[in-house]
Amino acid sequence: MSSSLPLRYGTNPQQTPARVYMKDNSDLPITILGGSPGYINLLDALNAWQLVRELKQATGMPAATSFKHVSPSGAAVAVPLPETLKKIYFLSDTELSPLAIAYARARGVDRMSSFGDFIALSDTVDLPTANIIAREVSDGVIAPNYEPKALEKLKLKKGGKYTIIQIDPYYEPELTERRDLFGVTFEQRRHNRLVTHDDFKNIVTTSNKLPAEAIRDMIVAWIALKYTQSNSVCYVKDGQIIGVGAGQQSRVHCTRLAGGKADLWYLRQHPLVLNLPFIPEIKRSARDNAIDQFLQPDVTEAEKSRWRDIFTHIPEKFSLEERREWLDRLENVTLGSDAFFPFRDSIDRAAQTGVRYILQPGGSTRDEEIITACDEYGMTMVFSGVRLFHH
Repeated sequence: MSSSLPLRYGTNPQQTPARVYMKDNSDLPITILGGSPGYINLLDALNAWQLVRELKQATGMPAATSFKHVSPSGAAVAVPLPETLKKIYFLSDTELSPLAIAYARARGVDRMSSFGDFIALSDTVDLPTANIIAREVSDGVIAPNYEPKALEKLKLKKGGKYTIIQIDPYYEPELTERRDLFGVTFEQRRHNRLVTHDDFKNIVTTSNKLPAEAIRDMIVAWIALKYTQSNSVCYVKDGQIIGVGAGQQSRVHCTRLAGGKADLWYLRQHPLVLNLPFIPEIKRSARDNAIDQFLQPDVTEAEKSRWRDIFTHIPEKFSLEERREWLDRLENVTLGSDAFFPFRDSIDRAAQTGVRYILQPGGSTRDEEIITACDEYGMTMVFSGVRLFHH
């Protein structure tokens, strides 16, 4: 290890020179085992590592996240996978360890956004996890350790140029953090507030049912939002994010964006999608793009013409009624928000995607209006009292 690491360039190629370093000349908490990370890679890696570390601490389960542009496109803990999810995640004949399951869930929920991701894993990387990573388009991985066979497998990726980072799992930064912007230095206390079960005790709705699975999913939402660019909202089911809306200026736009991703995730499980007539040699990335196009309500004739290179025959699309009937089967989804809801519009949108449980800080002048909306839908809402902005 060393106290400084030179980088090819900064955020953009014209931003040179660039490096990361320790101001106190102590060793960096990371060791590069393969490849050459860039500036954005390390921003993703260090944010993502904190997310999975906290998820593992809070749940006791292996955790994984798939990061793109300093926000998670997916995050999950190791809840066993049903056969349908194995199929849509391309894992039907794949050996799966708990850590591999966590990454499969994190990567599989939004495969288009995860294309070229940076991966963080809470535990020592084993061979089943490395085998999944090896076949996906990804920029790099950060973890506390690697089994020898897993490391050997990952070092073959990208012709030996795949970025592999080992992080000291016991490293803790100082309590004060600083950032320079336009020659001005900002200083604040590091956001080291951890999730606790007390954060889920203030149930404010008429419905007060909060099963253990919903609390687990609220923990996933709480921690994921802590490391997602604000404004942010996420939908969670069965220990995994199923939709993220990040970096939007309006909260309802976050809710719509994340809800649309969650809808697509569930629609991918419909028998019509599971049995789409792909040509045998189609690549996974082309299949993902085609499924996304197929699931859009409107498709142009030009897009349909390109399907002739993807499908053995042009499939029939969902009717709007079939689409809605299938989505109405989605239930017991948890919605998390990094700050309060200023209007009930987000609650109305959440109801369209099977939301039953909501976690938010509370504190809006319209809190009573939001509570009334949740009561109308029979939702259980918790006020955590903890805002989770991340910038």
